[in-house]
Amino acid sequence: MLSRPKPGESEVDLLRFQSQFLAAGAAPAVQLVKKGSRRGGRAAPDGPPPQDHRDVVLLDDLPDSPPALVPAPPKRSRPSPGRPPLPDEDPEERLNRHDQHITAVLTKIIERDTSSVAVNLPVPSGVAFPPVFHRSQERRGKPASGKGSIFAREIAARRASESRPPSAREVVPNPDPAQGAVTCEAPSPGGQGGQRPGNTHDFQRPRVVTGKGLSQEAEQEAQTIHEENVARLQAMTPEEILREQQQLLTQLDPSLVAFLRSHGHTRGQVGEQKPGGPLGHVTKEEPVTSAFAGEPRKEEKLEPGVALPVTPHKEWLHMDAVELEKLHWTQDLPPLRRQQTQERMQARFSLQGELLAPDVDLPTHLGLHHHGEEAERAGYSLQELFHLTRSQVSQQRALALHVLSQVISRAQAGEFGDQLVGSVLGLLLDAGFLFLLRFSLDDRVDGVIAAAIRALRALLVAPGAEELLDSTFSWYHGASVFPMMPSQEDKEDDGEDEEPPAGKAKQKSPEEESRPPPDLARHDVIKGLLATNLLPRLRYVLEVTCPGPSVVLDTLAVLIRLARHSLESATRVLECPRLMETIVREFLPTSWPPAAAGPTPSLHRTPCAAAMKLLRVLASAGRNIAARLLSSFDLRSRLCRFLAEAPGELALPPEEAEALSTEAYRLWAVAASYGHGGDLYRELYPVLARALQAVPAELSAHPLPPLSVQRAASLLTLLTQLTLAAGGARSELSSDAARAASSVTWTQVCGLQPLVEPCLRQTLKLLPRPDRWSAVGPVPTACLLFLGAYYQSWSQQPNLCPEDWLQDMERLTEELLLPLLSQPALGGLWDSLRPCSPVCNPLSCAAAAEGVPSLASLGCAGGCPPLSLAGSASPFPFLTALLHLINTVVQIHKGLCGQLASVLAAPGLQSYLLQCAAPRAAPPLTPLSAWAFRHEHHLQHLALALAQKAAALQPSPAAGAAALFHTMALALLSRLLPGSEYLAQELLLSCVFRPEFLPESAAGGPEAADLSDGLSLGSGGDARCGRGALLTQACQDLPSIRSCYLAHCSPARAGLLASQARHRGDAQRAAALLLPVPEQPLLPADWPFQPLLHLYHRASDTPSGLPPADAAGTATRVLQWVLVLDSWRPEALGAVPPAARLARLMCLFLVDGELFREAPVQRLVAALLARLCRPQVLPSLNLDCPLPGLTSFPDLYASFLDHFESVSFGDHLFGALVLLPLQRRFSVALRLSLFGDHMGALRALGMPLAQLPVSLECYTAPPEDNLALLQLYFRALVTGALRPRWCPVLYAVAVAHVNNFMFSQDPKSSDEVKAAQRTMLRKTSLLAEEVLRQHLLYYKLPDPSLPRGFELYSELPPLRQQHLERLTAGPLQSRAPQT
Repeated sequence: MLSRPKPGESEVDLLRFQSQFLAAGAAPAVQLVKKGSRRGGRAAPDGPPPQDHRDVVLLDDLPDSPPALVPAPPKRSRPSPGRPPLPDEDPEERLNRHDQHITAVLTKIIERDTSSVAVNLPVPSGVAFPPVFHRSQERRGKPASGKGSIFAREIAARRASESRPPSAREVVPNPDPAQGAVTCEAPSPGGQGGQRPGNTHDFQRPRVVTGKGLSQEAEQEAQTIHEENVARLQAMTPEEILREQQQLLTQLDPSLVAFLRSHGHTRGQVGEQKPGGPLGHVTKEEPVTSAFAGEPRKEEKLEPGVALPVTPHKEWLHMDAVELEKLHWTQDLPPLRRQQTQERMQARFSLQGELLAPDVDLPTHLGLHHHGEEAERAGYSLQELFHLTRSQVSQQRALALHVLSQVISRAQAGEFGDQLVGSVLGLLLDAGFLFLLRFSLDDRVDGVIAAAIRALRALLVAPGAEELLDSTFSWYHGASVFPMMPSQEDKEDDGEDEEPPAGKAKQKSPEEESRPPPDLARHDVIKGLLATNLLPRLRYVLEVTCPGPSVVLDTLAVLIRLARHSLESATRVLECPRLMETIVREFLPTSWPPAAAGPTPSLHRTPCAAAMKLLRVLASAGRNIAARLLSSFDLRSRLCRFLAEAPGELALPPEEAEALSTEAYRLWAVAASYGHGGDLYRELYPVLARALQAVPAELSAHPLPPLSVQRAASLLTLLTQLTLAAGGARSELSSDAARAASSVTWTQVCGLQPLVEPCLRQTLKLLPRPDRWSAVGPVPTACLLFLGAYYQSWSQQPNLCPEDWLQDMERLTEELLLPLLSQPALGGLWDSLRPCSPVCNPLSCAAAAEGVPSLASLGCAGGCPPLSLAGSASPFPFLTALLHLINTVVQIHKGLCGQLASVLAAPGLQSYLLQCAAPRAAPPLTPLSAWAFRHEHHLQHLALALAQKAAALQPSPAAGAAALFHTMALALLSRLLPGSEYLAQELLLSCVFRPEFLPESAAGGPEAADLSDGLSLGSGGDARCGRGALLTQACQDLPSIRSCYLAHCSPARAGLLASQARHRGDAQRAAALLLPVPEQPLLPADWPFQPLLHLYHRASDTPSGLPPADAAGTATRVLQWVLVLDSWRPEALGAVPPAARLARLMCLFLVDGELFREAPVQRLVAALLARLCRPQVLPSLNLDCPLPGLTSFPDLYASFLDHFESVSFGDHLFGALVLLPLQRRFSVALRLSLFGDHMGALRALGMPLAQLPVSLECYTAPPEDNLALLQLYFRALVTGALRPRWCPVLYAVAVAHVNNFMFSQDPKSSDEVKAAQRTMLRKTSLLAEEVLRQHLLYYKLPDPSLPRGFELYSELPPLRQQHLERLTAGPLQSRAPQT
């Protein structure tokens, strides 16, 4: 017995087993039984088994080469049982025929012989494309072979028809058929069995019931029925056919009708002919319809009034089911809807970002029409542009980003004006445009990346902002700028506000680090962008993709904007891996090929001024960043490379060479402001001297190139910083150590003055010519600033003779300054201060229309107006530099003060200061206004500093000028912004508390105050209680008052030292040129009350409740100064409303239980309270509006009542402050607080009616209408809590209101009010206390002259008597009141 194969046996073993099995002739273990065919029944089980014809595979007998391929024999079907079997075939032939191995296909390819095949040209056709052939269509004729696919049979039939010669009766179709029609050739009725003319269907065979699949007899029967139907239709008229059709449609099931129609549409054919059949003699062009087309289908019905340019046909590809709603885009545009009302419409923009009018009618070839909403209107809405940015087509994404960038640029330029409702930038940011740009930067298409960077620049970089900052770099402290970050951030931590901005930048809270980018971007766009890893992506774009010049410039502009945001952002730009290395290597190389003519194809490996500017902005952010840039990127050698040659000698385009040289000077100037770059000065001194000598010749050219003027101004600014650094070598350190740190000595810069003065003289010649003067504007400013720094540094040299610099100053004054001050053109500059002032003309620095709180922007769209601080006609930079030079000269040489101080008498300056000192509402702080205010504050401070120096040398200055300067100093002190701490300190030390600026103290001011006072709360016999005596004492105590305010109002020490280093030019202590964030002014508007608030807060925070040390002295000094300001400088307190002043006085009483008892405090508070209660001030006392620095006045008043009830002991001044808020026009909550929660305080309010600071009618009129308060009044009177000897004022007030309420007869009163009236009258009539009963019933009018404060009726009027009897249900038995 043969064994089964085992695992591990090879094919050789299997073949051996096969040979043994065949040789043994054994029966197989498995018998193969073939089932019978489906058509022939089952196989007979009893028949003999079929012979075994096995194919034995012999590997040894296989040939080496594959067999030749021959055409396969015709395919034959398998014989069914009962039929004779096919003759035997050779097994090898069968194997070759059924072999499907790849070698059988690729071994030999026999090409078909086409040498004898005729070539027929295509027959011309009248249609553009052949009709689409459907698989469902069947042909009546079959090819001779009867084999092949449907497509092959269709091609064979078409060739046969084309090869047949045309019949004489055939008509050529119209080569230009009607649009949407299909040309059909229909057989004539005689030739096609009576087919009706115009019908496009073939009636030779049945179309629905064909009998296919049944027996041959069934097919013949169906054909017979069909012929009978056709004959019957031939005998009927068209009207009869339609009638029968309608009858059948009403009788048949609708689903069956739908099936028959769909079947007819599926099987219908167009113009189908049998080969060789007769042709019709008429050709009709009409759409194809089915055999059941008496009524079109519902989905094919066109809506009324809808005309499509083409008529859809089912023969078209995928048009079996027509969806008309998807074909509406093919029809003509609907007529443009004219706007008849003022309704708002969606804004649409052109491809250039222009806003299109709602009724503009533009041609469609411009590409502004689409298939979205409002298809008749041209342009794209923002929503549609957003949708287009998500397209799969990169060109569409790039186009959408380009249009959005154009829209943003035009919006920031103010082109849209008030045509749009809302802000375009705000809408885009709320919609997520920021992160859409970030996602687009990750695109793989360079065009999309370029468009995204362009849009990002349009969003972040405001038009004109960088140009403004560059043009003012050479101004007085023009290199110092505010951070471009929002001032209103998300402040979740209360203590975060009190932290200085520098601390905020260094200490990031964990919450801020964990916040997602969308939350950060909602409050700060730059922070949100940096949180998305923007910097590494920009580095990748610059380093890997190597974009074109425009993309490089856009990327550098975005980086500059990021660096201007804050110190933190600048640090992140510097520390981004390989970012700065790539920029310095690619865009600031020391060697490069010469620039070819024409546009630059690439900026890589070519010096770029924007890259140098980025380094300068980064260096301005901090001293450490500047040092890292100089040491890590070898900027010294690069500066030498770009400055050693003149701009015209650099192998760069002229404008780019000028800009690169200018930015190199500015970067060096920033480094020099920190004391860096001194060694570079020694190397490039010949270059600088040669460039400085060429400036006068360059300024004499006409017209002046703006870039050359900026380069000359930047050169002078660099020399100014180097001179200040040389003068700062003398410090608290040893002289040698300071010089080593500065590396610039005085001997190295002392020879620059002879080179600078010719430049100044050359420019001053152009002063009478306004057009030329505006062109050289920054150069004379820079020259004056250099001379000021030069004399300041010269005077600080300890080893030089003072006589030398004093004589040189005299020479400069005689030769230059005095002739300049006498020029009429200079008076014109003083006169133009007012029109260009941002304080006098707030519209000159108005906020941009498209500004958003989360994105700070200077918003100088289209350049600054000529009459603005930064405009071409602005006198501020030159006059500020002139005042700075005069102050420096006067500070060193006091003998020249009398001659140079005459500049203060200029009428234009006097008018300007008078306008600025006038009380006005605080303007809103925007980035642009803060920048403009800072430069204006510099000029005002220099003018006041010169006035203070002149006042110290002139014992009796003019009273009017002194008062003007003092008022201006007070106004400036309350307007100074962060970064000007040194100026605030100087004002407190010099101008504000200087007796020379208070001429009223020596000109009869106190006596005039005594005469004007009509009311005093102090003792009338005490002469010290008069306001005149108090003012006199205050003027004598001015030094003590100044010390008090210096202790409480001085800026923080860190900010003060940083500001002092910047303004003095101390290079060794300057930490950064980036100023603090200007969230609000340095001092609050109520800074005169600031020490009082400090006392109040310290007393509230002290657990023991003890008052701070010297609380009485501090309170006295503050009250004295407030009285001086209120009497002689009322405009200084104009920003503090009377209600806020009252609240500050109340805080004084809350400091301590004994402080208000001090005699000086009592007299000063009484005088200030009398000033508040004047008739002209009292109407403006409004306690119901929000007060600055106070969350709720009712809460403060409740605390005040608690304190009064505890420690007042009936003090009349304390009581006057309690009574003042109880006037009838103030909130009823204040009166409810006293009569509801502090009834015990009524017994201590013993102020007489004669000492009441306001009229009694202020409390009694109009009548009280609060029912709860009236009931409290009545209860206090009835229970005896309110008595005339305890509280005469409130007793009279309560009697007046209760009497008026009881006898009021308003018919509109509610039932509750009437019930309360009835109850009060009944209880009053039953009172046992006769005096109170008579007061309540017989009250007539208030009269403060009477002891009780009101007048009584001798007897009730008839109306009141009747009302009383009606409500009390009987006559009242009472006596008339006795006087």
